[in-house]
Amino acid sequence: MAYQGQASGYYNNQGMGNAPYQQLGGQHYPQQYPPPQGPPQGYQQPYQPSYQQQPPQQSYPLQDVPPQQPDPKYNQHPPDYGQYTPPQEGKETFQETFKIQKPKYNDIWAGLLYIAVFCGFVAVSGISLQRYSRYHSFNGGGIYGSSNDFSLDTNTIILFVFVLAVGFVVSWAYFLAARAFTKQFVWLTGILNCVLAVGTAAYYLYLRLWGAGIVFAIFAIFAILAFISWIPRIPMTVVMLQQTMDVARMPKIHVFFISLMGGIISLAFGAWFSVTLVAVYTAYMPSDSTSNPNPSCASGGCSSGRVIGLVVFVTFAGYWITEFTKAVIHTTVAGQYGAWYFCAGKPGGIPSGSAAGAFRRATTYSFGSLSFGSLIIALINMLRQACSIAQQSEAADGNMIGMIMYCVLGCIISMLQWLVEFFNRYAYCHIALYGKAYIAAAKDTWKMMKDRGWDALAQDCLVGPVVSMGGLFVAYLCALLSYLYLEYTKPAYNEGRTFTPVIMAFSFLIGMQICKTFTMPITSGTETIFVALAWDPQVAITDHPEFWDRLVHVYPRVQQMINA
Repeated sequence: MAYQGQASGYYNNQGMGNAPYQQLGGQHYPQQYPPPQGPPQGYQQPYQPSYQQQPPQQSYPLQDVPPQQPDPKYNQHPPDYGQYTPPQEGKETFQETFKIQKPKYNDIWAGLLYIAVFCGFVAVSGISLQRYSRYHSFNGGGIYGSSNDFSLDTNTIILFVFVLAVGFVVSWAYFLAARAFTKQFVWLTGILNCVLAVGTAAYYLYLRLWGAGIVFAIFAIFAILAFISWIPRIPMTVVMLQQTMDVARMPKIHVFFISLMGGIISLAFGAWFSVTLVAVYTAYMPSDSTSNPNPSCASGGCSSGRVIGLVVFVTFAGYWITEFTKAVIHTTVAGQYGAWYFCAGKPGGIPSGSAAGAFRRATTYSFGSLSFGSLIIALINMLRQACSIAQQSEAADGNMIGMIMYCVLGCIISMLQWLVEFFNRYAYCHIALYGKAYIAAAKDTWKMMKDRGWDALAQDCLVGPVVSMGGLFVAYLCALLSYLYLEYTKPAYNEGRTFTPVIMAFSFLIGMQICKTFTMPITSGTETIFVALAWDPQVAITDHPEFWDRLVHVYPRVQQMINA
């Protein structure tokens, strides 16, 4: 008789209680029980292990089996993790394998709001670019030759082109390094990030920019301390990263293609965003009495307040659009890794079209849910961006107290962002496979992982922090490039380094978002494996024994989790 994974017994308390495990060949496997009464409430998938060679045992009638007493810890009805159809064996497509019983569009309000904001960004971009193009000669045709001495101009657009090129090339090289040098990837990332942070701080201090130098010196200290704390957790991280990259190389898995497409989309939107940002400044920034008059303001409509409002809106829209793009990539890749985990060891194998099926679900039924999750991250990013600009401005003015205050505030916002992103990523994995609403998916997934103890394993894994540190590395490069560019070209509008903090902050943003988009499939694959392990670890034992053995070898505590 085929037995079920422990997750189904735990979340579908059909009179089985906590099934004890018996020792077989150094592994823990559940004893066999009669089938539960009634249909399951959560995910429930029977498995026929390949290692079970003895003949099938005789099944007993359900009424002959005495009821077992449940563990007092779970004497209440278990949490309802949704009405899901378990992965269906022998199905040919992703939609059939991970079927939603009652499909519906979730979080519609968030999807409509996202569409409205996107349309607003298009409108602001179109109007601003039209005003910019009308007086293109005034803003110059290249790095030099601009009559604009009061706001961003063509010189800035060329700077952003360089930033985009560096961000794209370095991010793609970073992703390829993860593919080619998986074992060395964690060490390489930590060392490079520390070296760049120390080098940037030393350079600013050498230029006697004390404020910026002290800020980056603090970042460098934190980077070094973080890397030292990584060392005990690197072996387990390497196992998870290797498994993620091994799956990415399998047939029917298109992770590398998705990463490249995501990077190209991120690059294209980064160019659009950069041009729009410059156009807003040139179209609506009023000139003062000592500057050349802005021809765009001849017919009125210019004010500093309008510029600030439009820049805030454009920045928010840019964050939301890029975060939504990453969410779609995340769920698309999560669908593929879920298909590998639950189906690769079955006769039918990985269902065909898993990438297209997961993408279709992400952009239809889950469109609103992804909009909701990315909205929260966009708002937090906006606060962090404003804090970063204020911090650099205070540093440029030599106000040490103000700089330290904004630095502390930025750390608090960063911790909040880490917490929200942690919940978001695992909720997206749940949404990818079962199409649930955002809040319900976040609650269910986190409760499931925490109840079974897999949250500790997820937090001990460094794949997410490593990728984030890689994004920070690219962001450092882009910010440093923008500073060197402004110092070398000396545009008239940046007299006294007026716009240096703003331009560096946006260059940092562009580099970070491009790299995170490129590397999103890596974190998505790892996090989907964690969610699947929490959902039913028995699948890893029976269908992916080599991966399970390597995980147990570097993280023995995982054997206790399957009995949690």
